[in-house]
Amino acid sequence: MKIYTLTKKQFLPITLDQAWDFFSSPVNLKKITPEYMGFKIKSDLGNGKMYSGQIISYVVTPVLGIPMSWTTEITHIIDKMYFVDEQRFGPYSFWHHQHWFKSLDGGVEMTDIVNYGLPLGFLGRIANTLFVKSKLQEIFDYREKVVGKYF
Repeated sequence: MKIYTLTKKQFLPITLDQAWDFFSSPVNLKKITPEYMGFKIKSDLGNGKMYSGQIISYVVTPVLGIPMSWTTEITHIIDKMYFVDEQRFGPYSFWHHQHWFKSLDGGVEMTDIVNYGLPLGFLGRIANTLFVKSKLQEIFDYREKVVGKYF
């Protein structure tokens, strides 16, 4: 299986506390996901704060309006530094998403590092070239724009 990497950095003119409070709440994920993705959280999120070991189930419609179930686990958290979500069930063969936060003068640098693999071998590599890579880039570009408006 080939592993692909998408890295996205964004500067936010807010405090580290503000950035962490927003991004460490799974409830806010819907706010920064394109509406056409039909993103719905199916899990009970309790108090809305993530924790290590948390399982979150979603339904998304990323391609041709076809709904897909996706389940991730929050596997690592260091408060106000980073957290990691990993796919347990869903469209990817492998999904490991790191969210890093670094306090800078005047704000926070937020870095997303997504390592992903696709099923179906050769066909998965073709799908990545034809649409998966550009779709992920589009989603993260959308997030950058929306987060910029929030802050």
